[in-house]
Amino acid sequence: MVVAGGAADTRLAGAAYKYQPKAQKQRTHSSTSLFCLFHHQFTTKTSARLIRSSTPAASCSTSTTYRHLSAAHLSLVVLVNDLTASMAAKPAETTPGSNSSSSSMADVYKGELTPLQRHVAFFDRNKDGIIYPSETYQGFRAIGAGVPLSAFSSVFINGLLGPKTVPENEKAPAFKLPIYVKNIQKGKHGSDSGVYDANGRFVPEKFEEIFKKHAHTRPDALTGKELKELLKANREPNDFKGWLGGFTEWKVLYSLCKDEKGFLHKDTVRAVYDGSLFEKLEHERKSKKESTKKK
Repeated sequence: MVVAGGAADTRLAGAAYKYQPKAQKQRTHSSTSLFCLFHHQFTTKTSARLIRSSTPAASCSTSTTYRHLSAAHLSLVVLVNDLTASMAAKPAETTPGSNSSSSSMADVYKGELTPLQRHVAFFDRNKDGIIYPSETYQGFRAIGAGVPLSAFSSVFINGLLGPKTVPENEKAPAFKLPIYVKNIQKGKHGSDSGVYDANGRFVPEKFEEIFKKHAHTRPDALTGKELKELLKANREPNDFKGWLGGFTEWKVLYSLCKDEKGFLHKDTVRAVYDGSLFEKLEHERKSKKESTKKK
């Protein structure tokens, strides 16, 4: 981004970018649309002093200058940019010992995964055992979610689950919000259906209970109204995080997978719990794109 406001301003921004570490420059140019959303809100409030333009490397760049802004303002902008880039991308460089740690986390795929681990493994795009916000974003985009929903989900899900899954003998990288697949059962929130037990295993009786209690219109599907009934029935007193977690999960599923009549089918919900639905949605989306190109 460049602002017309004098040579001094331009030199100041150039210096701020020039002396960034090499790895930071790489993250700068690989900033995703998650940063675009942050930056749009910021620039709207300061539009009287900001002019935005794109660089060839990315639609949003953190190389920004501001007319008549103090050094403190510029420092604040750089800080926001750094935090957003950190959340949106994996580290470009690793610290000593991090390779062995990543390798040990990837060992989860050498054995049999629990249903809950299979459920989240789709979002571990490089199968290293750790899911960063950028991968959550990519996963949601792969199954057909829009940019705003994918961006929100990447921050919300990783922010809610990530800290709970960090191994006891490790310290999570600051602002990276990683989810560790091996410990995903620790990220279970309250006010849920109980279909996963405390160890991440599938409980068939709890799954059947969903439809026995709440599928009034059809025995093998849920309507939007019946879904609201389910969420209300699952609420535990004062468990606001659990309420929000359950609401988000089911509403996203319903919006992506309901049929033309507004029914969320039982086999679709079952596929969510065993982790097969996401791969199916990604495959269908790719096939649709390929067929559209041929036309």
